[in-house]
Amino acid sequence: MADAQYPSLKDKVVFISGGASGIGESIVRHFAEQGAKVGFIDIADDAAKALVADIGTKAKVHYEHCDVTDIAALKAAIGKVRQALGPITILVNNAAHDQRHKIDDVTPEFWDNRIAINVRHQFFAAQAIYPDMKAAGGGSIINYSSSAWLTGAMDLAAYSTSKAGVLGLTKSLARDLGVHNIRVNAIIPGWIMTKRQLDLWLTPEAEANLMQRQCLKHKLHPADCARMTLFLASDDSSGITSQSFVVDGGRL
Repeated sequence: MADAQYPSLKDKVVFISGGASGIGESIVRHFAEQGAKVGFIDIADDAAKALVADIGTKAKVHYEHCDVTDIAALKAAIGKVRQALGPITILVNNAAHDQRHKIDDVTPEFWDNRIAINVRHQFFAAQAIYPDMKAAGGGSIINYSSSAWLTGAMDLAAYSTSKAGVLGLTKSLARDLGVHNIRVNAIIPGWIMTKRQLDLWLTPEAEANLMQRQCLKHKLHPADCARMTLFLASDDSSGITSQSFVVDGGRL
């Protein structure tokens, strides 16, 4: 499939959290292919460095190691990307962790950590970056949620709670930042076949159940989410804000 080209993305500076693997890796690659200047963070240094090397000179890509639960480190990484690439006008809050957890095993510390990984950093990244967008006359923030909170997925109470919170955050930021022509939207992925999902959870039985529930009878891949991300970042979606978009093949 040939991807759509968005001339408005060329030379734009994009900041992506969790960009070394899975959906995030695909987002990094897709923005690079559009001619954007891409900064991304992760804790998986080997995967991140391999991604940067693979993209090579085809695009400007800058990586910073960062644990998003450390807000001071997050702000420092944003500053380093800004210094390397210029003012940031596109933010993709993608970093997350979907570790399964039984109710009886959840501690207050685990709960707080899941909130920090899955939603808290999204606010503070937006807080640190939106002045760039305001100065530029506009920008786009894309927050990643999950369909887990809509389907009532088992063993994911903390994850589902945090990912539901992403929708509230998106609505509030859209209202607060719209006056500066900053658009804020959310993407709600369904079961996307990242390497992690394939290695850990996609059994023949699970796949059969998925195909029964989805309207589209094929597996979804990270590129399906990356393409929606490109659209919401581009000027082609200039009239869209405060919305959430489900990318799940019609599972819900």
